Amino acid sequence: MTRIVAGFAGSLSLQVPKNGTRPTSDRVREAIFSALEARDALRGARVLDLYAGSGALGLEAASRGASRVMLVERSAEAAATCRSNASAVLKAAPRSAAPSIEVRATAVQTFLTGSGSTYDLVFIDPPYELDDAELLATLTTLVHRLSPHAIVCVERSTRSGEPTLPAGLVLDRQKEYGDTTLWWLEPEQ
Repeated sequence: MTRIVAGFAGSLSLQVPKNGTRPTSDRVREAIFSALEARDALRGARVLDLYAGSGALGLEAASRGASRVMLVERSAEAAATCRSNASAVLKAAPRSAAPSIEVRATAVQTFLTGSGSTYDLVFIDPPYELDDAELLATLTTLVHRLSPHAIVCVERSTRSGEPTLPAGLVLDRQKEYGDTTLWWLEPEQ
């Protein structure tokens, strides 16, 4: 079972698509959000959740104080699940501080090339079988959508190795959690 860990929607259970997704474990999500809260990176943040699956990462950010969340998911089934989960999170939100949550059912690259918005926090949790060239293309296009002090969190299989970074992004740190590695990236200053 996937659930929101903390914030106004804490303990809310989330639906998970039946096929084609690999939800981030509670342990890894808790580690991600502990690190983000330590950096005070959530309050008022504009968040982009690419390869959203159930939307758990973006919706956790919304529950913890992000002001705007965009969930991008190519699968029609998963996008419908994201919409349902977003609706449940918004029902739990205080009326005076409800975040904006939007779901786009499109390919990541299509979304990034067509969007003019900038983001403070980006989650990239692609299917483990996503090849390095496609991830590099995503990161390359994403560079122009980042605020100056943005944080990009890439979640991949430990077996995938370090992602190739385009000009404009640098590695801040990495951390392994069993079969999962988190790569924390930031814009080059």
